[in-house]
Amino acid sequence: MIRIGNAPVSYGVFGEAAGGEGTSPAQLLATMAEAGYEGSELGPPGFFGSPEETADAFARHGLSAIGAYAPVHFALDDATVEHDLSRIAVTCRELAAVAERSGTPGLVILADEGSETLLHNPARAHDDRTLALDDAGWARLAHYAQTALRMAEDHGLRTSWHPHISTYVESAWEVERLLESTDVGLTLDIAHLQLAGSDPVDCWRAWRERINHIHVKDASMAVLQDAKDQRRTDFDEWWANVCVPFGKGDVDIDAFLDAVVADGYDEWLVVEQDREPTPAEQYPEVAREQAHNYQWLSEAVRTRSQA
Repeated sequence: MIRIGNAPVSYGVFGEAAGGEGTSPAQLLATMAEAGYEGSELGPPGFFGSPEETADAFARHGLSAIGAYAPVHFALDDATVEHDLSRIAVTCRELAAVAERSGTPGLVILADEGSETLLHNPARAHDDRTLALDDAGWARLAHYAQTALRMAEDHGLRTSWHPHISTYVESAWEVERLLESTDVGLTLDIAHLQLAGSDPVDCWRAWRERINHIHVKDASMAVLQDAKDQRRTDFDEWWANVCVPFGKGDVDIDAFLDAVVADGYDEWLVVEQDREPTPAEQYPEVAREQAHNYQWLSEAVRTRSQA
């Protein structure tokens, strides 16, 4: 059966400096469990403490550790990539510790971090490959992706890849080249794909055999278009406004759920609503929004499953 989880980024937790009064590890997991979520992604390495402390925290709140977002600056220098891989090694130890308790291996969810140039040029046109990786760049990305895959396998874990706006794996053709070049599974993030000009249902049908994870989010196309029209360079600022509560954006989540439920998808659906870091005084409002997302999504899945 489909299970519904969330991710720390939905509560403003991401990056190497994550944390704070409003989004402490204990507060975050307690909030998710109270809302009804069955699991969560881990967030940044070390956010929940040591691997053993991470396993304790998830067990204490009755939540599964679904996986962890693992970004890598694939197009930057080797030293930067090696730093990113060292953080993935920590993530692998955390996921392995939780899996030892639960018996269910989590996913190492790889993602490219793009470049400064791509941050200034989001949602490139499908026929515009001027900023895309060349053959040598693709070979390097594939090499490091396979390195991360082997790291995950050494810990008994699976891998997936998260296509993302303003990265070198953004458009549908880039996803297809990634799948041809590596053995990683695929995280289908329905909002990122739509923002990049693809139809999430078409992507589901095209890549079904490689999809092992789904991120569900709603998004405002107008926010993206406005950023493009104004040629904004403050990606983090405008991106914080892209994701909106379910049913208030432009992603046809209903049509997507029709397809995945009808096709018998039985992995996680993870709510992932990117937002800016959450101050303590705003945390109750963010928690209510994520509780609403759970109710909306669980009802949508239940209705379709019983039809």
